[in-house]
Amino acid sequence: MLRIAHEMVEAMVAHARADHPEEACGLLVGPEGSGEALRHVPMTNAARSTTFYEFDAQEWKQVYDQMWANDEEVVVAYHSHTATEAYPSRSDAGIAAQMGLPGAHYVLVTTRDPEIAEVRSFTISANADVSEEPIEVVGAPDAVQTYKFAHTPERTVYDCR
Repeated sequence: MLRIAHEMVEAMVAHARADHPEEACGLLVGPEGSGEALRHVPMTNAARSTTFYEFDAQEWKQVYDQMWANDEEVVVAYHSHTATEAYPSRSDAGIAAQMGLPGAHYVLVTTRDPEIAEVRSFTISANADVSEEPIEVVGAPDAVQTYKFAHTPERTVYDCR
């Protein structure tokens, strides 16, 4: 299960909407070994594509150098889909498997509906096996939310409306 502060969800959704119609990508990082995402790192989609994302290699190195210096690790790697559901494509799963981030969560945000952003989280193994996991948002205000969480393809759960 991904347990995440609502500010981190809002940051990913805002980044995805800002980069729409191109796919957005980024990281949520936190203290090594904590599993807690405390810092949002929006990254450049080097592919500049509406259907594909690729982390910029130079930016990736700079972010990793900074994380190394701060004893941080990647808690969440995320990207957006602009016209399809928030589920990893075969190439998404391959990229995630190659990233080699054991224990990281892979979050997808869909911006195909301008009013509602669908946010889903997955674990992806080194063999590119995809498993969806629930998301628990903590610290969410009582105000109406504009995103939803779909925990399985067969069942959509609207946690925040």
